[in-house]
Amino acid sequence: MITLLAVALWAVLAAIAVLHATWGLGSHWPCEGEESLVRTVRGTPGAKRMYPPSACFTVAAMLAGVSAWPLFAADLLPPAWPSWLTRLAGAVIAAVFVVRGIAGYMPAWRRQHSAEPFATLDRRIYAPLCFVLGAGFITILLRGSP
Repeated sequence: MITLLAVALWAVLAAIAVLHATWGLGSHWPCEGEESLVRTVRGTPGAKRMYPPSACFTVAAMLAGVSAWPLFAADLLPPAWPSWLTRLAGAVIAAVFVVRGIAGYMPAWRRQHSAEPFATLDRRIYAPLCFVLGAGFITILLRGSP
């Protein structure tokens, strides 16, 4: 079960990392153009441009790194660091995902990111996905290893 969860977390996060990298390369997928992508991904009222490539690549790199954590924690990859560091990293990652999930429902966040369709997608998909990812990391952490 933990192995399946670890692979699922890796696959989801790796796919999201690839998506951010494609945006850094100038792709507008899954939208038809930059304006649509900005409204779908950024959600900031009045924003006309997507985040700069450097920001997209930074997020992609961070997500790629985070995607590997479940594989280390489930002993599918041998870590080159102490187990306490793997557990600490997992706790931080889980906290970040849970906090991002909560943020999606906070009034201040909703005001800053009120452009549609982002606002609806955030409420229905993005924030809940963050809760699910956080729960997955917590589940692996609570299994008692590494």
